[in-house]
Amino acid sequence: MHGTWGRALAIGAALLALAAPASTTRAAAGTPAIRHVVLAGIGGLRWSDMSPGATPLLWRLAGNGSVGSLVVSGIHPLTCPADGWLTLNAGARAAVPHPAAGPCPAIPPVTAAQPQPRPGRPGPALVAAMPALIRDNAQFHYDPQWGLLAGAPGPRACATAAGPGAGLALASPAGRVASYLPSPSALTPAILARCPLTVADLGNLPSSPAPAGSPARTAAARAADRQLARIAAGLPADSALVVFAPGDGSQPHLRAILVSGPRFAAGMLTSPSTRRPGVVLLIDLTPTVLGWLRAPVPTAVNGQQLAAIPRPGGLPATLSLLAGQDAAAQVYRQTVTPFYQLVGFGYPALFALIWLVPWGRGASRRSRRRVIARAAGVWAASVPAGTFLASLVPWWALPHPALVLYALAAGWAAVMAAAALAWARWARGRWRDDPLGPAGVVAAVTLVVIGCDLITGSRLAQETPFGLNVLEAGRFYGLGNNALVIYGGSGIVCAAWLGGAALRRGPRRRALPIMAGVSLFTVIAAGWPGFGAKVGGTIAMVPGFLVLLAAAAGVRISARRILLAAVSGVALVAVFALVNYFVPVTGHSDIGGFVGQALHGGAAATVHRKIGSNLGSLTANPFIPVIPVVVIALGLMIAWPGRLRCTLLVRAYVAVPLLRAALSAVWLIAVLGWFAEDSGVTVPAAGLPLVLPLIVVILSSVPDTRGGLPANDPPRQAAVPRPALGGPVIVRNAGGQAPDRAGWRIE
Repeated sequence: MHGTWGRALAIGAALLALAAPASTTRAAAGTPAIRHVVLAGIGGLRWSDMSPGATPLLWRLAGNGSVGSLVVSGIHPLTCPADGWLTLNAGARAAVPHPAAGPCPAIPPVTAAQPQPRPGRPGPALVAAMPALIRDNAQFHYDPQWGLLAGAPGPRACATAAGPGAGLALASPAGRVASYLPSPSALTPAILARCPLTVADLGNLPSSPAPAGSPARTAAARAADRQLARIAAGLPADSALVVFAPGDGSQPHLRAILVSGPRFAAGMLTSPSTRRPGVVLLIDLTPTVLGWLRAPVPTAVNGQQLAAIPRPGGLPATLSLLAGQDAAAQVYRQTVTPFYQLVGFGYPALFALIWLVPWGRGASRRSRRRVIARAAGVWAASVPAGTFLASLVPWWALPHPALVLYALAAGWAAVMAAAALAWARWARGRWRDDPLGPAGVVAAVTLVVIGCDLITGSRLAQETPFGLNVLEAGRFYGLGNNALVIYGGSGIVCAAWLGGAALRRGPRRRALPIMAGVSLFTVIAAGWPGFGAKVGGTIAMVPGFLVLLAAAAGVRISARRILLAAVSGVALVAVFALVNYFVPVTGHSDIGGFVGQALHGGAAATVHRKIGSNLGSLTANPFIPVIPVVVIALGLMIAWPGRLRCTLLVRAYVAVPLLRAALSAVWLIAVLGWFAEDSGVTVPAAGLPLVLPLIVVILSSVPDTRGGLPANDPPRQAAVPRPALGGPVIVRNAGGQAPDRAGWRIE
């Protein structure tokens, strides 16, 4: 066990070393130019399929070249090899028609033209299904550039396809393949030197039921290695060889990719698309080939060019790191749905049970219930931050990684809960007896943990339940949709807590800068292109913070101001996007890429795809229809607690003057995130693990005056009037003085 932990810590140190800025990428200056490119695809290939004995050439190329994990995620949950070859053709996600479940379809046939040239020489061919494939892919709105890879060598040069998958990759929109060989075994040194680009389909490794390391899979990998050895022996000296997996097997996995050639000696692959060491995308290959052969890359192409960074160690250590990435991805894929089901049903059941259990007899029963509910709520609200802090330890490299991840998350949540409860017990001065104290501490820690992670490269968010999942290929850095309401809500509660403490001690001019500082940190960490680059989240968060700041400043919220607040997030995103597009030093991000698409007429497909995904979220699972009902009900409770007989919330509004504005702001972020993000209605649902426990903590921290004034409350609390339950709660400040519990009245 000691050795296992030692290896895990070594991997963690390697990850910290790899978290270096982009300047560590090796420059192209002074290195030989790439004049020939060979793409060799082996369907389903993983690093566990390679070994010095079974695949000696692949092992040697991996040792001398740059290696990485390839994300092949496409349109369907499982990317078949035919989908991957079609994706290379267009430089965008594409797929051949096939059912969601079941085996992958065969690659569309490639028919050689008649009469054929001399035996062993490439000649023209036709992929008859290509026009139908183009029509079928129009429904996905990924804006494919059909025939893009075939045009990489330029109009006066050729590209050779060897094998059916390669023919699909180099087919024109009409299905024509200019230079085709039925098998890669016919590739000779003369043919490889004839064209700047050669694409070879080396077949697919067996999928289910043959796991990695099975005799059938090992035999297929050995055969592909022998074919690749013949190709590598005939490469011109100025060639780049890319060996990759164009698709999955029976289950989604991170696949293998290696690059051997100039500028890629003994390194690890990376790409601006992911900003992650060792992780690149299938859609990165086409723009990479275009860049190597000095062909223009259309603005509509989302992929980025591959680059190499130094390895954290030798090849075994690097492959262990890549294997850990896939292990973490599998933990997310297998546990995230049960986790959210447990939280979604477990948290309400837990607090309902606490409320129903008598907890003794007599006058102290309510007090015990409140204490237990507050302790449980503080721990539950700390779990999201705990899942991020769990990644301070490389849990994916340890035995039973899922168990380690969730155990670490629960442990960190307990530490945070203890700190929050200790603060509530020992705080002095303006912090004493503040009902927002425990919730504010949890919110502040959550905000700092996630915000600092966004600024430093999103390392803690990888493969955690509230973070980012590499297999989905949605986001690889920044703020995931699952964390939007958690992060934005933490910023709102933290600002309200700190601002409320300042308001109790003096005029508004002392509180507003503090609240504005928290707001700026939250929004910039999430939205700045070099940090989180979050488009929909920024659009949703800015209006929420403006609502809270307006309430703290005593500004009346009119219809015009509501409209200005609603579009403020869009305006800020537009500024970030323009800066990112025209000032490349801020780093590549989706924000700047969307500006480029808009300027060149390619943004419509992206917008259409996002809208379709948002609408599709309404039918994602049988529980989804409940979410809009809950969101609407919560909005009504926040706005009119008196009419809905929410007595605890009414008393909380009296005790915490900024609470109504804070809850309204969190609700606004959830609703705007619903419409601004492609995850749609699941965005507000993902905020439940923080919002529900924090509300429980706040309500259980408000002094209970039903049985008389509590002994530990200051005398001025007795002056707070009991509100009528029949009308809306309106909190006002009497006489324009500094907000005080005795100075706020309910109408």
